[in-house]
Amino acid sequence: MIIESRFHGPAGSGNGGWSAGVFAAVVDDRGPVEVTLRRPPPLDTPLTVDGDDVRDPDGQVVAQVRRVEEFTAVVPPVDRATAEAAAAAYPGLVEHPFPGCYVCGPQRPDGLRIFPGRLPDGRTAAPFRAPEQVVPATVWAALDCPGGWAVIAPGRPYVLGRIAAVVRALPRPGDACVVTGVEVGGAGRKAEVHSSLYGPDGDLLGYARATWIALPPA
Repeated sequence: MIIESRFHGPAGSGNGGWSAGVFAAVVDDRGPVEVTLRRPPPLDTPLTVDGDDVRDPDGQVVAQVRRVEEFTAVVPPVDRATAEAAAAAYPGLVEHPFPGCYVCGPQRPDGLRIFPGRLPDGRTAAPFRAPEQVVPATVWAALDCPGGWAVIAPGRPYVLGRIAAVVRALPRPGDACVVTGVEVGGAGRKAEVHSSLYGPDGDLLGYARATWIALPPA
């Protein structure tokens, strides 16, 4: 398996959600599956599967994949107008730790362009237009950053450490969807978040729980 360079998050490494969705296929990319990222996923690099481990050419463990019991981590939906209003105030438009991120980077006209803004109740919300090619990893990616932006703050970047997801259905290309996220706990440098993806008719397409890790100060 290979994480192509266009699916990067931080410069030089794969977007966590997309990479996790690719790695989840080791078990079942529809879930419920949990992926723990042990190091930044390398780009354009052949990765091999060793049991539940994904390894780089040097044998280093990049990720660990395991099936988990069914879980519920659903964030309530909002209507598209509310999501659009939240996205207009997306803080990443002003300051973004990884502006080239495939999912939420404002410098990626070819990305998913999911811009999660904060709602008054602390949730995040964003509209999402499904791309021309949709695979389960697309849903994993869409579920990634909306959770992260529930905790990312100016001067306080976070990266994905672990994510478990359930993909109920794929959006159709061009579908006008909505994504929501929320912080549910955490301690120290770790933040626990949930996220959900809804289709144009309000159906729940997928949901995730994730652990994000704050990077040390530069």
